Amino acid sequence: MRQNKLFYILESFRVNQWIKNLVVYTAIIFSGKLLDPQLFVITTYAFLTFVLLSSVSYVLNDIIDYNYDRKHPVKKFRPIASGKIPLQEATFLVFVLMILALIISLFFSLRFFMLAVVFILLHLLYSLILKKYAVIDILSISFSFMIRAFAGEIVTGFHIPIWLILTIFFGSLFIASVKRHAEFVVHGSETRSSLNFYKEHMLNFLTITFATTTIISYSLFAYLERPPLISTPFNEYFSRVLPNFEGRRWLMITIPFVVYGIARYAQLLYTKDEGERPEKLITKDLPLIATIFLWGIMIITLIYIL
Repeated sequence: MRQNKLFYILESFRVNQWIKNLVVYTAIIFSGKLLDPQLFVITTYAFLTFVLLSSVSYVLNDIIDYNYDRKHPVKKFRPIASGKIPLQEATFLVFVLMILALIISLFFSLRFFMLAVVFILLHLLYSLILKKYAVIDILSISFSFMIRAFAGEIVTGFHIPIWLILTIFFGSLFIASVKRHAEFVVHGSETRSSLNFYKEHMLNFLTITFATTTIISYSLFAYLERPPLISTPFNEYFSRVLPNFEGRRWLMITIPFVVYGIARYAQLLYTKDEGERPEKLITKDLPLIATIFLWGIMIITLIYIL
């Protein structure tokens, strides 16, 4: 029985969505400090803190949406909506975990603590109010990604370039608009109140707009930003063979991976209506997984090897 209860608690934590918190690593990856043991450890602690904070927000959302989720064809099977975790227990769990997460965040810095408070308040407002309004709901989702990115900045002290910040902003808006489009097409407006204020052509417009701005932002980042200088045998060799090797804008060769990744994501939306669960697409669609993997390999190679 206890094992079942633990399983239901982990399910309510949305373990498959913890991948979103990897955004915390943005600052050290692109500043060339991923291999710095001290910075890696503190960023990992920040990542785990946001895992806890996001889990709190998911359980809180399920408590607030209890009556609504029971009518949803998929969400009615969630532990809280199905009654596997009683509301009283879920409420106590949220209270304990929220206090724990905020206490842990204080050990980083006051700024990190304030960011954690803003993160919780944003998700609380989202669950109570913001998700009921079209466009504002997807902007709220995007801001939660931005908070994660800024958390990485705060704990490491390394700045994320503005065009990369905008890539995260528009990229998360693209994913959120795809999710809303899939919900609208599959379930109509019955399962989410904000969908009453969306139209399919509007969601198409938002998807296209945010896909375009994501590609433009990332392209500008790749063109304007040069990889940090890290001395390796490879870059010393290439500097001798290719004049001005370090001055060339090598990050631009990663742009096609971003373009294809967005195109593949859109393809899954429009051909299979699979955009309702983005975390499922990112972890189960082989072409998308391969694209993300190759993009990551190229980024690591350009920053840490060449």
